[in-house]
Amino acid sequence: MPHFLLHNRHTAGDCGVVFAAFRGFPSPLRHTPALATCRSGGHEVWWRTTATDEPAALRQLPHYVATATTATRVERVDTP
Repeated sequence: MPHFLLHNRHTAGDCGVVFAAFRGFPSPLRHTPALATCRSGGHEVWWRTTATDEPAALRQLPHYVATATTATRVERVDTP
């Protein structure tokens, strides 16, 4: 199954809304770790997930969050 990095950018005013959007939304990303810059003022979030393709990866997010998110297919590589 392909791996994707989901990258969301939002404003400081939308920060709470991004996280609240997950309430009641059946997502495999709920209650999983994410990387975020919100507490340091950057207001970006990254999730790592698996999906069949980019649209399927974005469907794991609430619509409001997905509209400001990019999905990039990634692979693990070993650094020489």
